[in-house]
Amino acid sequence: MNMQDLKWGIEIETVKIERRKAAEAVQSVVGGTIAHEAGVYDCYSVTDLRGRKWKVVRDASLHTVPPHLQSEVVSPVMTFEDIPQLQEVVRALRKAKAKCHTCCGIHIHVESAPFSAKKLANLAKMVYKNEELFIHALGIRESRLANYTRRMDESFIQRLDRQKPKTMGELNRALYGHHNTHPTHYEHERYHILNLHNAFYANTVEFRAFESTLHAGKIKSYLFLSLALAAKALNSKAASSRKKDFNPASAKYDFRVILLSLGFIGDTFKNARKHLLANMPGDSAWKNGRPQRAEA
Repeated sequence: MNMQDLKWGIEIETVKIERRKAAEAVQSVVGGTIAHEAGVYDCYSVTDLRGRKWKVVRDASLHTVPPHLQSEVVSPVMTFEDIPQLQEVVRALRKAKAKCHTCCGIHIHVESAPFSAKKLANLAKMVYKNEELFIHALGIRESRLANYTRRMDESFIQRLDRQKPKTMGELNRALYGHHNTHPTHYEHERYHILNLHNAFYANTVEFRAFESTLHAGKIKSYLFLSLALAAKALNSKAASSRKKDFNPASAKYDFRVILLSLGFIGDTFKNARKHLLANMPGDSAWKNGRPQRAEA
């Protein structure tokens, strides 16, 4: 499975812009028609020229602004070839004066259909293993780590290692601690860097690690990272959960090695590597820092 073969969707939280105006920004790129569906989330939908539905909805977690200025943009199911169009949507939102506050996040959903229980366990262990590096590279704020983007549940990872679930039923019990036959939207298991609850509720795996931005290049790099992690988990026979420490002296080198192992090689991923390494201290080429030249 290549990352280019996976279907995905994205949610981008913004503030300071009315939902109708955000929908108009989306429409300016994808074409089609706008409808006010209202409902509990006061949804504005954009049916694009391909018949796909984009949504702009209210999100009460965006508490720094009044409800009419809360605009979460939800994409339809998309493919790798759609990334340039998404980037144009992001630029249109920025041009329409949408903003991102510290309360805003980005959630990326990858289809769960290709995953078996074992492959989902691989993904959970991979994220847990490199969690501290992800947190620093993505600049996840402590306020998000305490609420909507919590670290992986260590007891869940321990159950995966101990029980080695082979079926989705066994994985369900490992995740919830019991057999949850009727998962609901707001189960507390969803609020982690990697949300596997969605595999049982909405047929996706959700990456919740990203602070919101309207920088099209950064969002592209977040998509690449999510898709590459999913593809790596699908292609791996097994995964280790032995957690890596965050060492400021070698962090940039360590994370560059992870990116290369995920396939971030060549010009296609040049800008993504740049964005994902920007927050990391150290030297990307030297694990222990660039050697000092001896004085003559």
